[in-house]
Amino acid sequence: MARRRGSSGVTIQAVAERAGTSTMTVSNFLNGTGKMGDATRERVREAVDALGYKPNAAARALASSGAARIGLVYANPQNAFLSAMLVGTLHAAAARGAQLMVQHGGDLEYEALAEALRALVRSGANALLLPPPYSELVAGQPILAELGVPIAAVAAGRPIPGIFTVRVDDRAAAQAMTDLLIRQGHRRIGFIGGPEGHGSTAGRLAGYRDSLLAHQLPEAPELIEAGDFLFESGLDAAKRLLDLAEPPSAIFAANDDMAAAVISVAHRRGLAIPNALAVAGFDDTPIAVKTWPALTTVRQPIAEMAERATSALIERIANPESDAGAADMCVGFKLVERASTDIGRLRR
Repeated sequence: MARRRGSSGVTIQAVAERAGTSTMTVSNFLNGTGKMGDATRERVREAVDALGYKPNAAARALASSGAARIGLVYANPQNAFLSAMLVGTLHAAAARGAQLMVQHGGDLEYEALAEALRALVRSGANALLLPPPYSELVAGQPILAELGVPIAAVAAGRPIPGIFTVRVDDRAAAQAMTDLLIRQGHRRIGFIGGPEGHGSTAGRLAGYRDSLLAHQLPEAPELIEAGDFLFESGLDAAKRLLDLAEPPSAIFAANDDMAAAVISVAHRRGLAIPNALAVAGFDDTPIAVKTWPALTTVRQPIAEMAERATSALIERIANPESDAGAADMCVGFKLVERASTDIGRLRR
């Protein structure tokens, strides 16, 4: 496993382990930043001397510039979620004079992501911002301590130790949306979930189930389909649900891309929306108002969430001992009713 090395070949992680402290503390000692007790400072000094650690000159120069450099990894550059996230990140970066560094995270596998994060840090990133599902991939992994920089995640789906998370309550939001469909008279409601391992997947499915239970409706296993948050997976799931002997009268997809795919399949089959089939999504990304009819969805403020996460990272860089970016932040969601579930809105 590659590690950040000084010109002597000794890793900063080795210095931190010998001193019994974090790599961030070692970095602060080397760069003369942050606050630490005299005893900690002496332990780090002794470890540096004992191991003969010599910081890489180029990395030292970058660190001494004092600028906040936020490294952002991405998977699909055409994803609407990423576009909204970039808006918030750039807004915070511009307001605070920070730099944004962008890197493809590779395949959705731990080793590929770990190497992408190492590359960002080697290039000078002193904080990292992760969209889903990358935060879940690194949760509990040694890469968090190895990198030694503050990390934040947007829409992680759950709190993650060692990472500042900004998210909505996926479970409560999904329950609220399913409640809405039930109030509109639907009793057989299909659900298309996200990929296994994605933090929000479990929460949104749990919320759907909570609503059925609260309204004393039986859970029908055939009405629950797995997706991967991509449009194509929504097409396949919608076809299977609508091919059932008793198809659902409403389908709730765990993101807008898959919900838009459901609308597409319904149109191809001549099913009037929402009269013959109601459709709901999650996120309120731009595609929600580009479909016809416009999509009822859960709005999570992605740009605002990214802006808050970025601001917390910048604050941590400026003040390493601050509490910013050291917790889990849950922001509000909103149900946005549009014509894909509301016959009255369609007629207006």
